[in-house]
Amino acid sequence: MPRINCPQCKREFVYRIVKDAPHFPFCSERCKLVDLGAWLDEQYRIEEPVNPEALNRIEKNGEGKENE
Repeated sequence: MPRINCPQCKREFVYRIVKDAPHFPFCSERCKLVDLGAWLDEQYRIEEPVNPEALNRIEKNGEGKENE
């Protein structure tokens, strides 16, 4: 049976198939919600510089502008 460590609490848990672990890859709903809270509080973020092509496309299409 596969063994995995919960990414939040690091506790090891065993499962037969992913369906057996409804909160996969977390060991519990609590760990899943703690991780979600960290994302919502911006403790985790994926940052990537905006390339000039994407910036031009955003400016041209008016994306990101407030409604006037």
